[in-house]
Amino acid sequence: MVQKLLVKHGAPTLAGIKTGNIFTVKDSQGRIDSEIRKLNRILLKKGLRLIPVRRTENATLVYLFRPDRLKKDLQRPEAREILMEKGYSCGDANICIVNLVQHLKLDASFPHEIGLFLGYPPSDVKGFMENPSEGVKCSGCWKAYGNECEAKRTFARYQSCTRAYEKAMQCGMNLESLIV
Repeated sequence: MVQKLLVKHGAPTLAGIKTGNIFTVKDSQGRIDSEIRKLNRILLKKGLRLIPVRRTENATLVYLFRPDRLKKDLQRPEAREILMEKGYSCGDANICIVNLVQHLKLDASFPHEIGLFLGYPPSDVKGFMENPSEGVKCSGCWKAYGNECEAKRTFARYQSCTRAYEKAMQCGMNLESLIV
């Protein structure tokens, strides 16, 4: 079940063209942790990680990401500035993930800086955080406030990748062979 969700919601990350994806897994029987451990045996060999970042009674929010890419993304000055304003420790990507998990648990509102952990442009994350309805140039996986043409190209690449991965899985390809 989680493998199909990984492909549906995380194909661009599996393909190596996106830093991360976040999605919810319904889990009324508490089996998600064993599935995550099992999947990480495959993912870690390919430079990916899957971690639970928030739990409710019936669901778990999971984060699929490429640690090397995340480290680079979070070192960008614009990203560091946003994270520091939100109280993150910016010296280490792993500590930033711990901070994100804390924000997901404790903040009354959803921490929109999560876009930085998904590979969204810092200017778009900042634009959304400052005023989500003003200055939007286009929408897809996120709301773009900056480079509209680049955002539209990226949205199309992600959609095309997801369709190709879903089709490959329907044709019998296993998850490990889909990971770049």
